[in-house]
This record gives sequence, structure tokens and C-alpha cells, in this order.
Amino acid sequence: MRAGLFLAALVLPASALQAETVASPDGSTVVTLDADGEGIPFYQVTRAGKPLIAKSTIAFNFTDEDPLRRGLRVDSAAHASADTRWEQPWGERRFVHDRHNELAVTFLHDATARRFTVRFRVFDDGVGFRSEFPDRPGHPRTSIAEELTEFDIAPKGTAWWIQAGDFNRYEQIYQKTPIDAVSMAHTPMTLRLEDGTHLSFHEAALVDYSGMWLQRLAGQRFRAHLAPSSRGAKVVRTGAFATPWRTIRIAADAAGLVESDLELNLNEPNKLGDVSWFKPAKYVGIWWGMISGKWSWAQGPNHGATTARTKQVIDFAAKHGFRGVLVEGWNVGWDGNWFGNGRDYSFTRSYPDFNLEAVTDYARKKGVHLIGHHETGGNIDVYERQLADAMKLYGDLGVDVVKTGYVADAGGIISCNADIADPCEGQVMEWHDGQRQVQHHLRVVEEAAKNRVAVNPHEPVKDTGLRRTYPNWVAREGARGQEYNAWAPFNNPPDHEPTLVYTRMLAGPMDYTPGVLSVTGGNGVPMASTVAKQLGLYLAIYSPIQMAADFVESLAAHPNELAFIKAVPADWAESHLVVGEVGDYAIFARKDRNSADWYVGGINDATAREVTVTFDFLDPGRTYDATIWKDGEGATFETEARHRIAYDRRTVRKGDTLTLWLAPGGGAAVRLHPSR
Repeated sequence: MRAGLFLAALVLPASALQAETVASPDGSTVVTLDADGEGIPFYQVTRAGKPLIAKSTIAFNFTDEDPLRRGLRVDSAAHASADTRWEQPWGERRFVHDRHNELAVTFLHDATARRFTVRFRVFDDGVGFRSEFPDRPGHPRTSIAEELTEFDIAPKGTAWWIQAGDFNRYEQIYQKTPIDAVSMAHTPMTLRLEDGTHLSFHEAALVDYSGMWLQRLAGQRFRAHLAPSSRGAKVVRTGAFATPWRTIRIAADAAGLVESDLELNLNEPNKLGDVSWFKPAKYVGIWWGMISGKWSWAQGPNHGATTARTKQVIDFAAKHGFRGVLVEGWNVGWDGNWFGNGRDYSFTRSYPDFNLEAVTDYARKKGVHLIGHHETGGNIDVYERQLADAMKLYGDLGVDVVKTGYVADAGGIISCNADIADPCEGQVMEWHDGQRQVQHHLRVVEEAAKNRVAVNPHEPVKDTGLRRTYPNWVAREGARGQEYNAWAPFNNPPDHEPTLVYTRMLAGPMDYTPGVLSVTGGNGVPMASTVAKQLGLYLAIYSPIQMAADFVESLAAHPNELAFIKAVPADWAESHLVVGEVGDYAIFARKDRNSADWYVGGINDATAREVTVTFDFLDPGRTYDATIWKDGEGATFETEARHRIAYDRRTVRKGDTLTLWLAPGGGAAVRLHPSR
């Protein structure tokens, strides 16, 4: 083999000798990493011998140094592999298998003697790679103007994506276009290629760095575009550092895409130690009243968060087994213009008609936990000055989950920019997914963990699998949630949730707030959902904290549906997408982590369809009693028939099948309990 390489060197450029390759454990995916004749580092990916990612550059521009873009050569290479299994404290599945091969290539820039290493990890279900920069004595600070990582997608196909850089952050309806019609996209961006292969482009372990957008340059060639910063440089780091992992999930079908744990495997293990104090659970709350316009966050005759109303909701939660009660609008600062402002917020002082200590005492006696709320109006300067006191207050009172919020237009985060690298004077404006806000979210999570508080941010930076490293980071919003169904004419269309399953949900848990059994939004406006779909959302949109979002009076008026919501777990031992297609429908099978029960169900778009579920996942030799909630005959989101729901019971065993009719905008839910 050495002789062959020597002969090749006689006729090929010297760079041909530098090529390094690494394959997935099953051999199907192969990555080549090299520098071309101009010294430009690049990679290529093939799948089953066919080009998947054509020659794509890895390079960087800096604000105060020469680029690392050309004139580099391979200096060294190292290979490694891993085959381990690790346990999640909570999640879609209890155990995660990490099996990959690794290639790390160090590139040397001869003109400046600078080095950086590109590390690839190749799994059977995708690839991840990052760039690693060593410490440089005498030059401790690195200021990245732009990362020039590219993704040149070889085959044609279809993309599902949302616009990056838009005022409304991630809260948009997904577009379905040819790949070559994408402009600037947030990640995850999902593709279905012409041969049926499914891809998802995202990132993992986004820490102290700017979030990555994907900018299409020409054809199907994309380049990383880092979220902006007030200081010019998109990223400022001191000492040695690594970029986040750039990830590409690769699967033969939609199920393979959804069931991949690629990003989780590319994050560091749990840094918090024992987090058994966090209990996956369901909650109700004082929220839908404000969203639908009945109550207000601000003081006045319609103020939602009063002591009396909170005690009523706590009573409902205790009666029906809900662990949590969310209360929004309890604290000083909601009066006047708080959107994108947040200057008047106090995170420790209550409004006069809400007694925080009395409410938490009442909840404790009832076996219920208050879920706290910290809306910042995008003003992280004000929030960070109060953060330690606010989290200590919650910890002392037993408020062990907090929902945070950053309601401001994109680019409207108010900051003094007092991060480690770049302290400043006066107010500056940052982006929701820029480096400053990435730093902020981690500070909140770490401060919360000191007080045994879990965090659920809304208007967040996207999830990148950091829940593995910080398991108190339990959910996020980061997409158009159920709240839009209260705001006609902005209601989510029927295919929105079946698209989220294959796009946003690839990033991690989402606090979508299902369970509006009235299927009615603000001012009596109907939602694009059947009642059965509201139940199917508990299986399709995963979160370890799941809300029953409707008014408690409406929940009580639907006892059969409430029975399902009370029973369905928020923590799973296994999860499988049993049938589904991107943007059309999704039916899951999930096994309860704390019992032998299975749950099956999901959601549909605007097209009526029949789906058949085969119970291959059940334990052999065991009989299960199936309780079924499904769309009633003639149900549709388009008329009052959205309220039609039917019920059924039957006995099933492994290998049996169940055919479900899904209404337009419909869904289904099934509980499978071992027979006595």
C-alpha cells in the first residue's frame, strides 16, 4: 500500500497524499478530510458509495488577524473509536447508545505557524464535526468575524425550514421548498432527498459561541452564518476553545431521523451530578387566560395571578394529580410597555394581590409545586443583576421549575455586554442566539442548579443537546407554540405540528403546551385541531414537563379526555416513531419508564388518512388492554365537528395491528396496560 501511495505521488498533487478518511461503524457513511492544492481545508461525505456532501470548505475569518482560509496543510492525524451506553436521568428513552469512529486532523498554516484541528465523529446515523483552537501564549484572545464552514449538498431534494434573521425569532411556519430555494435558514433544517434519504443539519454543544444559521450561496451550497453581535466580532474567546459540533443526521427514512441521538452523544456528560430532585411531570396553570385575552399579566380588575385564583388552580391540580401549577404575572413589572423593555421587572417582589409565600405554603400542603415565571422582556441586564436572589427565593420556597421568557424582537436583547471577553459601558442590543445570549442562558441554568431549580426558557436560543450536560435544562420553546392558536388570524395550520416533529423537535424537548380541550382560542376563534389531536400532542411533541393548557373548568368538563392527560407519563423508557412522514403525520409508540404501560398516538395534517399500527414493540406472551381515544366519525378541524371524539377498548398482543382513521387536523391516543 505504501508503494501505491508513492507511485500516486509521482502523478498527483502533493495534497493527494494528505487525504484522511473515517467511516461509520456500519461502513455506510465515509468522510474524507483534506486540504486542496490551494491549501483550503475541506471535507466530503459519501453514503453507500454515493456523494452526499460534496467538497465543502472549513475556514475562518477574524477581525484582527489573517484568515485561516487557504495556505494550510495537514500536519497530523489521529483515529479513535467508541462504543458505550449511557443513561439519561429523564428523556425520550432511558439508555442512549454512543457508537462512532473518530478522525482528528490538525491543519498548519505555514505563513503564520497557526494550527487548528478538525475533529469528525461518524455514527451510523450521521456525522458531527468541530474545529478546535489551541491556547496561544502571547495571543490569548481570538475574535471570529465569521465561520466559513460549508455544506454542499450533492443530491436534489426537498427542504423544510424557517427564515433566520427574522424579527420573530424561531416562531414561524415552516416552508417546504426545493433545497435550492432556501435563503437563510435556522437549524435544524430537514431535507428529504430524491432517493428517500433524510438529512437534518443542526449543531450540538452550543456553548460560549454564536448560534449558526445556514446561508445558501448558490445551488445547494450552504455556508455557516453566525448570529450577529454588537461588538463586530461574532465570537470572542480567550485561550483554547472549540466551536460547537456541526451535525448532519442521516437516515433512510423519517423514523431514523427522529430516533437519532446524534446531538446528545456529541455533548459532554452530566456536570451537575444527582438531579433526582427534578421530577418529570404534568402541570396546569394561570396562563391560557392571559394568552386568550380573558385575564391580564398587569395589575387591574382582570389580573390573572391572584392568590385566590392560584389556590383554586392548586386545588384542581391536587384533585387530579398534576404536580405543577404555573403562575405568570405574579411579580412587579408587567404594567405598561414591558415588551422588549423589561426595565421595571422585579423577580422577588409580588403584586399586592398575590402572596408568594402563602401560595407556596398552600401548594406544599396539597402536594403541589408552584412553577415559577421570570419574564425579562428581553432585558438580561436587569435580570442578571437579580438572578442570584431570584433563584435563591425560588429554591427556599420549593419552587423547583421556572419558566423564563425573553419577549423582544430578534436583535432586541438589552445587555450591558458584561461577558468575560468584552466588558462594556452602557446599553447595547444583542440577538437571541448571539454569543452574549448563549452565555446568559447557561448562567441562568447554572445559578438555578445551585438552588435545585429546573429551567424552561421561552424565546430561547435553540436547543443543541445541552440537557445531557445540564439536566436541569428540561425544555424550551423555540418555535410557534400552542399560544398562536389563541391569536386569529395567526393560528397554527394543521400541518404545523406534524412538521415540528421532524424539524424543531430534532433539537430537543419543547414546551408546546398541549391540552386545550375546548379547541377554542381567544374571542371564541376555533383552532385547527380536533379534540383527539390535543391528546395526540402528548405523544408527538415530547417534553418532561407537559402542560394541560386549557382553563381548569374546561378540563373538568371533558372527563374522558382528562383521564388520558392524567395517565400519560412525561418520562419514557423507549420511544419509537412507528409510522409517519415529514409534514404529514406522526404516530409514536412510547413506553412508560415507571410501569409496563405503552402509549401509542400522534397527530395528522389537513388530509384525512388511515394509518395502521403494528404492535411489534410489545412484550411477547403478554396481553394488553387497549383504551383508545380517536377522532369521531366525520370529525374535522374545519367545522364544529372538531369536537367529535370516539372511544374504544380492545385486547391486543405483540404482532396485532390497529387501524386508526385520522381526521383532517386530527389525531389519536392509545393506552396499553398489561391485562391482569
